Amino acid sequence: MAKHSKTIDMVNGPIGRGLILFSIPIMLSGVLQLLFNAADTVVVGHYGSETAIGAVGSTSALITLIVNLFMGLSVGSSVIAAHCYGAGDRKGVQQVVHTSILAAAVTGILVTIIGIVVATPALHLMGTPDDVIDQASSYMKIYFLGMPAMMIYNFGASIMRSAGDTKRPLYFLTISGVVNIILNLFFVILLQLDVAGVAIATVISQIVSAVLILVHMTRSDEWYKFSWKKLKIYPEKLAKIISIGLPAGLQGTVFSISNVVLQSSINSFGSIAMNGNTAAANLEGFMYLSVNAFHQSSVSFTGQNIGAGKYKRASKIMRTALSMAAAISIVMGGVFLLAREPLLHIYIPNSEEAVAYGIQRLLVICSTYCLCAGTDVMTGVLRGMGSSIAPTLISIIGICGTRILWVFLIFPTYHSLTSLYVSYPVSWFISFAAQVVCFIIVKKRMMKRYHIRKAQAAETEAVTAAETVTEQG
Repeated sequence: MAKHSKTIDMVNGPIGRGLILFSIPIMLSGVLQLLFNAADTVVVGHYGSETAIGAVGSTSALITLIVNLFMGLSVGSSVIAAHCYGAGDRKGVQQVVHTSILAAAVTGILVTIIGIVVATPALHLMGTPDDVIDQASSYMKIYFLGMPAMMIYNFGASIMRSAGDTKRPLYFLTISGVVNIILNLFFVILLQLDVAGVAIATVISQIVSAVLILVHMTRSDEWYKFSWKKLKIYPEKLAKIISIGLPAGLQGTVFSISNVVLQSSINSFGSIAMNGNTAAANLEGFMYLSVNAFHQSSVSFTGQNIGAGKYKRASKIMRTALSMAAAISIVMGGVFLLAREPLLHIYIPNSEEAVAYGIQRLLVICSTYCLCAGTDVMTGVLRGMGSSIAPTLISIIGICGTRILWVFLIFPTYHSLTSLYVSYPVSWFISFAAQVVCFIIVKKRMMKRYHIRKAQAAETEAVTAAETVTEQG
């Protein structure tokens, strides 16, 4: 495969350098995305109604729950595209591209319909306070109108990243994010649209990002070049994408269910506690997206090396990505803990009580986030190796199961927000330990198959050579 200036060679050279070059644009993309999302919270917190920030924050777990099932398919696209790249299969990459974009548009429309229909009743089930629910419902219904565009951008970006191109998605996200901020200010401050204003701005910015990525892919000379004439579903590629992506989506969905249960418990402490929790969760998001860059790097690097038959590099990729993700989570967690009050005041300028609630969350999460980094990287490595069901089951049992059991067994006895937050590091530790064991098993099985195929190839070559000698004799 020809390498261009904006792509990274994942199957040759030092792994550490490649991971850093690959991860930094993804990390910046994630941080920028969160900054733009934070702009929604900051703008409504400063210029919106008193309950606006809680309305926006109360929807995040539910939105993630609905979106994750379908967004997981983009993970499947990334892994299958990476395998094709590693194997030098240009035709396969093209089939993945056109299958993925069409699937993204269809699933985006489906998510829009589901989101609009379930918004209000689901918020009621979560125990959303009466002074927040109307705004939260309005925000969700408008937000879901942008799902087709969001899906197209994420599927396209995942395929570009599987090729080693992480910079262009960053550029497109930056442009759409700037549009989002400008429109936030316009709709909320000038037009006084409050929560609805930030939702409309988000939808427009998502459309911008989708258009940019499609225009680039159409004009590109890379293997991921997109053509409207070739847009169709290739059943074999779709089946492979689903085999990887559906378990990933189910994992995200079940994961979100546990967060919805936790959010419902947080809601029971009232709107002020919700405001503090929302602000703290926004800060933690910067850590998550920085760590998640190494998750995405692990998927692409491992996938390409598996496709190229370089199985031994998987362990090196895992160790390098783990150390980098842990280091960045420790550094960022320390900074957030030291500057917790002024950082929370950015989101909540006029409520010391809400800030105090936010500090409760930061003290627990920021000091233990390296455990989350471990689970994220291990999931990425396992998926890159083509194993999607195992990390899904581990997350369902280790993370989601632990948190749900915690809410029903531990929380009633120790009824406090801190008690709820402790369930996060406990679930991360259980999941990480199980994933390490899973990696060892999957790696042994993969190496066994590799040696069998190698022996068979050597045997075939020897037989062919013997037959040639016989014919010449």
